[in-house]
Amino acid sequence: MFRGVYEHQIDAKGRTSLPARLRETLVATYDERLIITTALDPCLHAYPVREWEQLEQSLARRNPMEPGVKTLMRLYVASAQECPLDKLGRVLIPPSLRAHAGLEKEVVWAGMVKVIEVWSREGWARAQEEARQEASSADVMRVLTELRQQ
Repeated sequence: MFRGVYEHQIDAKGRTSLPARLRETLVATYDERLIITTALDPCLHAYPVREWEQLEQSLARRNPMEPGVKTLMRLYVASAQECPLDKLGRVLIPPSLRAHAGLEKEVVWAGMVKVIEVWSREGWARAQEEARQEASSADVMRVLTELRQQ
C-alpha cells in the first residue's frame, strides 16, 4: 500500500525522483513501471502497471457509449502513458501530463493506497485545505463509520 506525502524537485526535462518509500513498495509488490495519467483533479495519478490493467479491464467490461465511461476513457485512459523508473529511481513525466498538473519546480507525491497522486506544491496545499473543510461532512463520517465496522 502506498502512503505518505513527499516533496521533490522536478527538472526542466520533466524528471523527478520517486520517493524511496514509494519506490520500495512499487518494486517489492509490482515492478519498476508506472502508468501516469491525468486525474479529474489538477494532479496526476500514477498506477503500478498491474493496478492500471485491472482498471482498464473493468472499464472494458462497461458499455463504451455510457456517458461516464466515455468521459473516463477520454480523460483518464487516453492520456495514460507508461513511465518506467530509470536506474536512479527517477520518472520522466511527459510535457502534456506536467501541464495538466502544473508541475514546474516542486512536486508532491502522495500515497493513496493503490495509486499515487502527483501534485504541484501549490495544488497540494489547495487540495489539503479543501479536504479539511470537507472533513466533517456526512460522506466522510459515513465512510469512517463503515471502516470501523469492518
